[in-house]
Amino acid sequence: MVAVTVALTSTVALGPDWLDPAILLKGLGPYMLVGLCFIIFAECGLLVGFFLPGDSLLFTAGLFVASGVLEYPLWLVCLLLTVCALAGNVVGYWIGHRAGPALFAKPESKIFKKEYVDKTHEFFDKYGARAIVMARFVPIVRTFITAMAGVGRMDPRKYFTYSLIGGVAWAAGLTVLGYFLGQIQFVRDNLEMMLILIVLLSVVPIIIEIVKARREKKSLLAQEAADITQVIERVDETQRIRPVD
Repeated sequence: MVAVTVALTSTVALGPDWLDPAILLKGLGPYMLVGLCFIIFAECGLLVGFFLPGDSLLFTAGLFVASGVLEYPLWLVCLLLTVCALAGNVVGYWIGHRAGPALFAKPESKIFKKEYVDKTHEFFDKYGARAIVMARFVPIVRTFITAMAGVGRMDPRKYFTYSLIGGVAWAAGLTVLGYFLGQIQFVRDNLEMMLILIVLLSVVPIIIEIVKARREKKSLLAQEAADITQVIERVDETQRIRPVD
C-alpha cells in the first residue's frame, strides 16, 4: 500500500475551509464513511445539498482508501456510495413527483408555473437519458435535476435505469479514479489543483450539449429559411407563367 499524505492546511480555492474535502472528511473522524454516504445522498436527493462538493469528496475518498485513512476495501466504499447516489435520486424524484403538482397548481405563482412543467416534460422526452447521466458530474445541476424529473413526470423506468448508470459512473468512477491517481506523487503533491480540475472537467459534457443544441437550432433555422425561399420562388414562378385572360 502506498503511503499518501494529504496536507490539510491547503484550502480549495472554490470554497471556504470547511468545504475542503480533506478537512471535511477528516472532521468526520470514525464516522467518515457514514458521513460521506449521507453527503452523497443529500447532494443527489435533498434540495438543500446543492452546495456540497460531491466530485472532490469522491475523489478524495478514493485517495483516502489508497492511503489507509479510510480503512475499508475499495469495492465496499464504491458500492455504498453508488447505492446512496441512487437512493438520493429516488428521493429527489419522489419529492418532485409529489410536491410538483401542488407547487405548480397555483395560478398566481410567478415562480412555479404550469408551463415550466410542460417545458420540463418536453426536455426529458428529448434529452432525458443523457441529461440524467451527465447531470451527475455537474455541481448544483445533479441536485435539482432529480426533482425536475419528477415534476416533469419522466418515465420512471427510464429515469431509474439511467440514474443507476450515472450513479455507477459518478460515485464509483470518481472514487476509483482518486484511488489510483492518488498513488501518483504529482497528484498527492497537487491535490488542490487536481480537485479544481475535476470540477472544471465536470462541466465539459454540458458545454458540449449546449454547443450541439445551438448548432442543431441554427441548422433547423437555415433549413426553414431555405424551405420558405423555395416556396416563394415557386409562387413567383407560378405567377410568371400564369396565362393572361
